[in-house]
Amino acid sequence: MTSKQRAYLRSLAVNIDTIMQVGKDGVNQNMIKTVGDALEARELIKLKTLENCGLTPREAAEELAAGTGAEVITVIGSKFVLYRESVKNKRIELG
Repeated sequence: MTSKQRAYLRSLAVNIDTIMQVGKDGVNQNMIKTVGDALEARELIKLKTLENCGLTPREAAEELAAGTGAEVITVIGSKFVLYRESVKNKRIELG
């Protein structure tokens, strides 16, 4: 992914709501499946790590990205954005 594509996705992420939170249980198989389903439906999602999470936002983002085949677009504070191109429901054109 090029830096221009990443910048474009970051600009899209500004306007989307946080749809999931990583809590004290951290990243588990159930969460990976849920995030994978959300990525298939939306392609670009924003998540947040709670204070009681044992992982840093970067660690949580990397684990979820590895588990779902997604890319970490940005990590700012406790929030992070993941992107994965949808197979059936392509919405975002990277060009």
